[in-house]
Amino acid sequence: MFVIKAAIALLAVASELNFATASKLRALKTEKTAKETKSGKAEKSSKAEKSSKAEKSSKVDKASKAGIFSKANKAQCLPTTRPPPMTNPCAGAKVKLPNIECYIDAMSSPKIVNTDAFFISPEQAGANVTKGYNGSLNVTNIPFTKPFWMEGMCAVNVHWHLGTEHLSVGEYDENGSGPSVEDGHRRLAGDARSGYQCHHYDGTDSKFTKKYEWKHCEKMHVGETYEVHWPHSNVGDCATPNQFQTPFYDGVFCNFEKIEDTKIGVQSQVFTIVNDESYYYPDLMHGMIVDGDDIGTDKAIYTGSTTGTSRNNTMCSQYTGITWQVDRKCQLVSASSFDKMCADMKSQRADMSGDLYPHGSRPLVDDELAANNHATR
Repeated sequence: MFVIKAAIALLAVASELNFATASKLRALKTEKTAKETKSGKAEKSSKAEKSSKAEKSSKVDKASKAGIFSKANKAQCLPTTRPPPMTNPCAGAKVKLPNIECYIDAMSSPKIVNTDAFFISPEQAGANVTKGYNGSLNVTNIPFTKPFWMEGMCAVNVHWHLGTEHLSVGEYDENGSGPSVEDGHRRLAGDARSGYQCHHYDGTDSKFTKKYEWKHCEKMHVGETYEVHWPHSNVGDCATPNQFQTPFYDGVFCNFEKIEDTKIGVQSQVFTIVNDESYYYPDLMHGMIVDGDDIGTDKAIYTGSTTGTSRNNTMCSQYTGITWQVDRKCQLVSASSFDKMCADMKSQRADMSGDLYPHGSRPLVDDELAANNHATR
């Protein structure tokens, strides 16, 4: 009897143990299933993500090959929306100084400069900037040799001229060439007078001849030479949406009555336009390109005047005493770089449409009108 009871008790214990073991096994199995399910979902999600990325990458690669994300297309698709409209504080700020005769006696030798008639001083621009050159006109003005930002000046405008107004022998001079020459003068910008040309042009190289579809600049041509000017001033409306102005005089003189020590300078750089994205620069808006040892490093620095075709060696500008910093070398730049600049100009608060095309070039000034203060000869 005792044996039977003991056996029954052992069976009961065994049954309880089996139940507990079975319960633990079920729990472990449930946990394992949950982990496998989670792992499977994660793996599936990872595969889907990888597939999505691969598909996206493939689309981007195809788009890139198609040129959709090329620098040129970026320049062409840029927004040109302006800041919220407000009253332009620089409008009409130009100080009016009429052109005057350059000489008292232009037939004498040497010519007698009309020095006393000038509001400030008589030196003119653009001058010869060839290494070693110095003008013949004795002046007391001293040019700013440091970068203009170190003098508290900011760029207030950007515009450019067909050909060059300055002369740098061997870089841009009368022996340069371009895509269209007619009796020594180009006709690609309507009636704009052309200046000197660079020596880069090669009619057998497609980057100088392949047409570019301009979206923002006007009357521009691949292979042509242009001289870009960035007028700077310490009385401009610097670091505001009103900084850039057309005409540039409004930017230069914006706060003229508020600041006594007026500083004015112009950066100048000469380019031949190429249809080649390896020469792309994203910001031609704010000033001269300085890059490496050969771009924007060899500069002629002197004092001169404003330029443009209303002046020559008979009628002179009275806006003088201006520091000019001129890159002596001709640089290559992509057409898309220029078009990007024009898009930037269109997005300014002030209307800069009057500077979206090349202006005519003033003839090279006489030695008698060029300052003798070239600082880096």
